[in-house]
Amino acid sequence: MSKLQETSKYISLILRHKPDVIGITLDEHGWANVDELIAGVSRTHPLDMAMLEEIVRTDEKGRYSFNEDKTLIRANQGHSIPVDVELEKVTPPEILYHGTGDRFASSIEKEGLKPMSRLYVHLSADLETALKVGKRHGKPIVYLVASGKMQEDGYEFFRSVNGVWLTKEVPVKYLEKDAGMNQV
Repeated sequence: MSKLQETSKYISLILRHKPDVIGITLDEHGWANVDELIAGVSRTHPLDMAMLEEIVRTDEKGRYSFNEDKTLIRANQGHSIPVDVELEKVTPPEILYHGTGDRFASSIEKEGLKPMSRLYVHLSADLETALKVGKRHGKPIVYLVASGKMQEDGYEFFRSVNGVWLTKEVPVKYLEKDAGMNQV
């Protein structure tokens, strides 16, 4: 892992879970002051504005956003601390996907998908992305989520600026294991 990737992971920890580790605060929408972030992070990881801009520009998951004048930065989703990243309700496609490790299957099949330590359940618009996410958790499995039916039944969906679909929960009745992909 490169130094830039290590620094990016540390920034993700700070902006999504533990801003207090470097002595900063996030506003109610998850924004942090860029100068304060750079000063705090650079105590343990190399960081200046050019590096931060490179991290934001090249992050393959689009984890971060700057405000217009680049004085503020925030994580786009994945928070475990209560922030409102100003997501708009969006009509989801009929089917979304959730990739995970097979060790979580029995719990999911009993309880559905829950946000666990995060504010939302994260869903993917395509099978490939869900499979990639699942591989990070061991032997991957993918669930099809009947998101269109969920919305008809009153569940809300949001899409973050980097394309991740979010909802508060997915009850078991809206889940189906993707038999074709689960032979991986």
